[in-house]
Amino acid sequence: MTKTPAEQQIVKPSADNLAAAAKAAGKKGPPPVHLWNPPFCGDLDMEIRRDGTWFYLGTPIGRHGLVKLFSSIIRKDGDDYFLVTPVEKVGIRVVDAPFVAVDANASGKGRDQAITFITNVEDEVTAGPGHPIRVARDPETGEPSPYVLVRTNLEALIDRKTFYRLIELGAHEDHDGESWFGLWSGGRFFPVIPSVELA
Repeated sequence: MTKTPAEQQIVKPSADNLAAAAKAAGKKGPPPVHLWNPPFCGDLDMEIRRDGTWFYLGTPIGRHGLVKLFSSIIRKDGDDYFLVTPVEKVGIRVVDAPFVAVDANASGKGRDQAITFITNVEDEVTAGPGHPIRVARDPETGEPSPYVLVRTNLEALIDRKTFYRLIELGAHEDHDGESWFGLWSGGRFFPVIPSVELA
């Protein structure tokens, strides 16, 4: 059976093909994955675990440079995650968030405070209106899971040690008519937990 030109361009998805395409696309800065609309080529047996570890075919990817390369071409469409290059789009699994914020630095105080996060793949982002912090709570245990938006639709889970350090920088403020304990960054207050729950 003769393949159509479109079918001929679709190469069976593989980590090697994606890595090569990502490297070529990112030579002049971050790849513009939001502008690409290649054909969907199926799912790849790749998963990002909650701790930020990337797995391929059930084995951890040990090369940090390769993980960083893949992380540069990840995109979230709806509830699904994909690795996207100019010529192909493949689905991957993400257990929680695609990135983990492993450290943070704060400058200034109070309403003038700025908190800059560093992720496991070396992205740096300062929380503010364009990069909000949010806290989700487990409906059964009430355990908080804090996140910061890194790129469009892509969040980093703030790791426990970093979150506990940030709590020391928190303040109580009025939010939607209630007192909340939270964090200031980039001129915006991000609520973490109702003040009454800390009483």
